[in-house]
Amino acid sequence: MRLVSTIIVVTTASVLPQFALAENAEHGRRLAENWCASCHEVSAGPHSAEARAPSFAAIAQSPDFNAERLSYLLLDPHPKMAKLALSRKAINDIAAYILSLKK
Repeated sequence: MRLVSTIIVVTTASVLPQFALAENAEHGRRLAENWCASCHEVSAGPHSAEARAPSFAAIAQSPDFNAERLSYLLLDPHPKMAKLALSRKAINDIAAYILSLKK
């Protein structure tokens, strides 16, 4: 019985962090609406001609888009982009949202 309890504890301890750190696209959408929508179209719907930067849907379709590139870009943004104080978790969530727009 003690062996079974140990196995359950070890298995749970190794699986829970994965769930806790898993990307959350819905949270990423909300973050994008707060942080990114002043320059980017963040929704998958019709796009405004007023957007000053590529839409998230267009970014998602880019063949070289991936979460790692987005992380580097947001941690050290290009000069035209505001310096954002986002955690790695927030960046991963935004990347998951963008990836959810990929067709």
